[in-house]
Amino acid sequence: MEPFHRYLSQLLIAHPQIFRLIVGYSGGLDSHVLLHGLAMHRPYWLTQKLEAIYVDHGLQTASAAWGEHCAEVCCDLNMPFRVLKIDARPVPGESPEAAARRARYTALAAELGPDSALLTAHHRDDQAETLLLQLLRGTGPHGLAAMPAVSRLGQGWLLRPFLEVDRAELLAYARTHDLQWIEDASNTDTDFDRNYLRHRVLPLLRERWPAANRTLSRSARLCAETAAWLDEEAAADLARVATEHPDRLAVPALRELGAVRQRNLLRYWLRRLHLPIPDARQLQQILYDTLTASADRNPCIRWPGAEVRRYRNALYAMPPLKPHDARRTLVWRSAGDRWPPLDLPGIGRLELRKAVGEGLRAEMLQSGSLLVAFRQGGERFRPVGRVHGQELKKLLQEAGIPPWDRERLPLVYGVKEGVIAHPLLAVVGLGIAADFAAESGEMGWLVIANHGFQT
Repeated sequence: MEPFHRYLSQLLIAHPQIFRLIVGYSGGLDSHVLLHGLAMHRPYWLTQKLEAIYVDHGLQTASAAWGEHCAEVCCDLNMPFRVLKIDARPVPGESPEAAARRARYTALAAELGPDSALLTAHHRDDQAETLLLQLLRGTGPHGLAAMPAVSRLGQGWLLRPFLEVDRAELLAYARTHDLQWIEDASNTDTDFDRNYLRHRVLPLLRERWPAANRTLSRSARLCAETAAWLDEEAAADLARVATEHPDRLAVPALRELGAVRQRNLLRYWLRRLHLPIPDARQLQQILYDTLTASADRNPCIRWPGAEVRRYRNALYAMPPLKPHDARRTLVWRSAGDRWPPLDLPGIGRLELRKAVGEGLRAEMLQSGSLLVAFRQGGERFRPVGRVHGQELKKLLQEAGIPPWDRERLPLVYGVKEGVIAHPLLAVVGLGIAADFAAESGEMGWLVIANHGFQT
């Protein structure tokens, strides 16, 4: 295990900002060896704080008992230990394995600060399996790069110090030190793709090519180099087609690129937005439907976890929009001299903040209540700076607000004794009604939404 210590030391020297090491401890062989190796060689990590976390997915009846086993092991090793309980139920179209992985890493990422790193026990066998799985899925260089030794996770880092170690070495270490680990019966179920490769395919490959793990790992590293070069090219292209909004691209500039560069750029852009990458068919559909559409069309291409839309000369990428009932209304009440934030389910949150010379005049809030509604059609509005009122629909079009956002923009009305007492006071993202706006030097209230609009 000496190479492991040298390798992890090299990773930490390259990242001197890491002072907290969190072991992702499942109780299985691999993570037990990682935990034990760290605990038995504490002098290597004198400047780092060590701890372990067990993630309870709640998917198996034995998961709580496994957590108790992990707690006992950590107690014996004098290792701080915690349990994270998560909801790993899959969303429609998502496999149970993918759902568990997504929920696990989301929960662990939330535990990491800029000075923290999660350590996982993925080894060279895991790397070989990942490469083969990605190859069978028809993925490109980024997928074939498999698992990097170092990557970002949340605000912190994810380190895999065992990637150059075979599982056989971990097993030998565990037996030498008489470690007791958990055997998860699901790991032998060959109905799962990874288990099928592990138990049926890779043993045959190693019979013929004993160094298969090593050579597959080398291929992953070479693919990682190619992926890094492609990212550099995509970053240069993104600079050409970017807008002031990270989630939008300029369609005319995107059209100037060749098809290969367009696909490479879109994958890179979506990864930067932390959105799932579409498959080759969906990617081609994005390029064809959105780039060839006329400016008055608003095509939308969806895949699990994301969607891309076209509006005018911009391409938008976003998570799927949550269901929204534009017919609902919400009463926003003050609490004494302050206004608590108002949650808008599926949209975000509204806040009122004091200001001078801008926002709503203070007298418009004296009743202690406001009504928040959504566009029904036929509303008229005169924002600050306009001489005449106009249909809200036309104002939203002039402001370039995309159609899918228009029905979600909160409209703020004054309320007195439970009924609407004033015309439309404010449209979030568009402005304050000129007749009710605070004048220079006068106390006012800004209406602020956490999705980026300010009124």
